[in-house]
Amino acid sequence: MDENLDQAIIVALPSDCHILSVSPNGKSNWSFVYKVDVDVNGERHEYFLKVINRPRHFEMVCGEFESQKELRKYLPDNVALPLAYGALGPGSSSSFFLAGFHHLKEEVVGTQSLAEVLSRLHQTSFSPTGKFGFHVTTFNGIAPLVNDWCDTWEEYFGRQFKADIQWLHSARGPDPELDEVAARFLEKVIPRLLRPLQNGGRSIKPVLVHGDVWPGNVRLDKTTQRVILYDSCCCYGHNELDLAMMREPRYQFTSEHADKYRELMPPSEPAEDYDDRNAIYAMRDNIINLGLHEHRQFLREQVIAEMERLIKKYPNGYEIEDVLHDEIIQDLVSNTQ
Repeated sequence: MDENLDQAIIVALPSDCHILSVSPNGKSNWSFVYKVDVDVNGERHEYFLKVINRPRHFEMVCGEFESQKELRKYLPDNVALPLAYGALGPGSSSSFFLAGFHHLKEEVVGTQSLAEVLSRLHQTSFSPTGKFGFHVTTFNGIAPLVNDWCDTWEEYFGRQFKADIQWLHSARGPDPELDEVAARFLEKVIPRLLRPLQNGGRSIKPVLVHGDVWPGNVRLDKTTQRVILYDSCCCYGHNELDLAMMREPRYQFTSEHADKYRELMPPSEPAEDYDDRNAIYAMRDNIINLGLHEHRQFLREQVIAEMERLIKKYPNGYEIEDVLHDEIIQDLVSNTQ
């Protein structure tokens, strides 16, 4: 791409600007990214431009724009200003996303800085409907999130887990073995680990989650030293979802980052289920990576083994003992009010 930008992008820039340069900026697996420099009345302004040329391109830029806009409502100092998105001309096979530009450091964000930003997001945000979901489709890479509003986190997450498996098949082909294990996992493990979050007098608030927290999407601004979040795939969900990728050794956000976060926001009750909840949240990322990256096919065996481990641990799923326990807790809560 050169200085001859598409008219759809030009109209999103300041009306009296003069385009100085359009240069590639970093790497992206799913898009082309650029830094756009313009002159406005003698002052230099910089913009981040992403162009996507693949199926569902318009939905993808819409999802990113709406995600970043929603994040900025709660973290105005930690999110680049999203400016515009749209198709590149009538009938185009490409769409664009335009935002303010930040010069970012390459170093990994520290545990305290990340914990403070994520906890502030999760403590201050709230679902506009009181439900779990989002108002548009968002995308983890190129994998879509089914964001229709749900009353329970169990329903939302279980539906998305099924959708991720179906999306994986569209990318890698049928996998009867994975399907068989996933069916037992969805029947036993998901209810056992997620239903207690909202039973027995317990509740969780749907909060805004970034959805893809790893070092490639979180950096420090070179000038302000503030944490900057980008490339989000938001939904209103369980705050612990944003800790999922801190479990996997391939990422440079580690258990130390998760531990520091939990100092500011303790695990949801039942707290004893936290590690297994974290395991199933991390599993979703591994399933998506299976579909996105040919070189990560080794994750298939890891996913199956982890599902089998949790099925063995919870062979009866959410059983009658859990129901009775929750009813006792509910009675105790009611009697103290």
